[in-house]
Amino acid sequence: MTHRDVNNPILFEVSWEVANKVGGIYSVMRSKAPVTVHEFGDRYTLIGPLYYKTAMAEVEPEEVSNIPMREVLEEMSRQGIRWMYGRWLIESAPHVLLFDTGSVSTRLEEWKADLWKVASIPSPPNDQEVNDAILFGYLVTWFLNDFVAREKNAAVIAHFHDWLAAVGVPLIRKRHIDLATIFTSHATLLGRYLVSGSVDFYNNIKSFNVEEEAGKRGIYHRYHIERAAAHCSDVFTTVSQITAYEAEHLLRRKPDGVLPIGLNAVKFSAMHEFQNLHAQNKEKIHDFVRGHFYGHYDFDLDSTLYFFTAGHYEFKNKGVDTFIESLGRLNSRLIACNSPTTVVAFIVMPAATQSFAVESLKGQAVTKQLKETIKDITEKIGQRIFEKAARYAGGDIVDAIVEPEELLTSKDKVFLKRRVIALKRGGWPPIVTHNMVDDASDPILNAIRHVRLLNSPGDRVKVIFHPEFMNSGSPLIGLDYEDFVRGCHLGVFPSYYEPWGTAPAECTVMGVPCITSNLSGYGGFMEEILETPADYGIHIVDRRTRSTEESINQMADYMLQFCQKSRRQRITQRNRTERLSDLLDWKIMGMEYVRARKLALYRTYPDSFAGAEAGEFESYIKAKIPKPLSAPGSPRIKGSGSVADDEEITEGMSNFNIIDEENEETR
Repeated sequence: MTHRDVNNPILFEVSWEVANKVGGIYSVMRSKAPVTVHEFGDRYTLIGPLYYKTAMAEVEPEEVSNIPMREVLEEMSRQGIRWMYGRWLIESAPHVLLFDTGSVSTRLEEWKADLWKVASIPSPPNDQEVNDAILFGYLVTWFLNDFVAREKNAAVIAHFHDWLAAVGVPLIRKRHIDLATIFTSHATLLGRYLVSGSVDFYNNIKSFNVEEEAGKRGIYHRYHIERAAAHCSDVFTTVSQITAYEAEHLLRRKPDGVLPIGLNAVKFSAMHEFQNLHAQNKEKIHDFVRGHFYGHYDFDLDSTLYFFTAGHYEFKNKGVDTFIESLGRLNSRLIACNSPTTVVAFIVMPAATQSFAVESLKGQAVTKQLKETIKDITEKIGQRIFEKAARYAGGDIVDAIVEPEELLTSKDKVFLKRRVIALKRGGWPPIVTHNMVDDASDPILNAIRHVRLLNSPGDRVKVIFHPEFMNSGSPLIGLDYEDFVRGCHLGVFPSYYEPWGTAPAECTVMGVPCITSNLSGYGGFMEEILETPADYGIHIVDRRTRSTEESINQMADYMLQFCQKSRRQRITQRNRTERLSDLLDWKIMGMEYVRARKLALYRTYPDSFAGAEAGEFESYIKAKIPKPLSAPGSPRIKGSGSVADDEEITEGMSNFNIIDEENEETR
């Protein structure tokens, strides 16, 4: 094996979602790119499949400057391979190399036979996704093999993400290609299939006959691609501890470490800035609520809290079933304690719809007309007051003051009465904002009906199902997702199956407290690094050791406790939550990728490392972050305990190097 420079390696990251948005891995690759480019510069290239329609919008072509890479690609072109090289049009503009699998479709049967011969991986004739994965895997292996043959000096690392891009991993191992490999499972394929059924997944995970289960679900060949990648990679990783546990039992290899998913956190120069954003966006949600509940808008918005859950429509996996059930119990408890608080719970998940509901559009229209009418009348009143005051030429000052009965003219009163009468409504406000394709069999709507949260006047919990992702161009709420999240008070994500959980992580970065579960990667991560997650606005429902009934009651308790907090306590908690955003930034999370790459190089080129340099695959958190120096007073016992101020929080967090003390004066 060639002696290579392990201090300045070349990195290739291989994924089906490079410049090709299919699922969540696209966001991971895109958001992680800036820190990787910062570390590697031009020694970093992403490799993916070439889809011309998306590539033309995502990639700016350029000449290949790396000489060994140019030579390899020119030779591949002579063999009929089509490819595109350029810059991905995202922050940091990393190099990308995309291969057109269609240009080698004639080699499919030959490569299928070779895959069976080399790695004993079967491939049925009619699975187009697997066919594409095989073609892509062989193209990547072809390129990497020829590249390392020409690049004699630098060590090369190939990092593969998920099974679709992983056919090359066993090929590299079997062909003894001189490079280090990492394979990251973002969620096991078999795990996803198992939880989509009625299987008690976590209680039976140790006893599954994985070969049989994969065969029963028609994914035997796909499962073996993923399993081969896990076993043939130099370093095998997952995105969370819960997925590592899953992979150990389903893929039969214990991962070498965890590569949690980070975000590019936007820090504000002053603490009040993100609080101002909360107030601004909350007011826009207020506008929507006024319209949606017109005719039954009999609750005080100053005493109203906005809860939400969001994501892809996975009713059980995302924990929507338990969320709705806990909302029913929260409603009963708020009524029983005669609470003045109203909760409006949003469920934002895309589903099949026909159009916006007429009633929803009408509500926004009539309240908008009322607002415009009042604005017009107010301007006229101001003009009348000004005109009378401006005409004052001396004498009794009372003559310069408009009498109250003169403020509204008869015409103004007629217009105002018309707008108010338009607010009358026959039925209760709708629970869904759109006309659903199959309203009667929709799981979310049926669950809402089951707990009888029908937006009746007596309910303290109101529910709105928005079966479309948020968009600022919508005639209803008119906010992008990020702004909508900032305007809410609490995100709720009690997932049953969630390899990571970007939604609650985004809440944390934006200073919005959340409820998550210990079956989500994010919930497990927070349990590992925080002594008391709830004090930082991270409430973790135990879905691993408790029954469903107990988990629902625990979640209802969390939500009730949140409803009982004072406004000051909520502000304090938002400040604490936002302080955790540094932990979730790629600058910190990316260090685990650094460790994984170092471990891969060490295992491939052990002679290039001194024993002490190899290190272990350890978490970057050496000790748990303790509870804040002063915990918020209990909402149930007002006046007991004190509320921590910004200075106390800053002191506690800076002890663990979570914030930059030098820049704290500008926060």
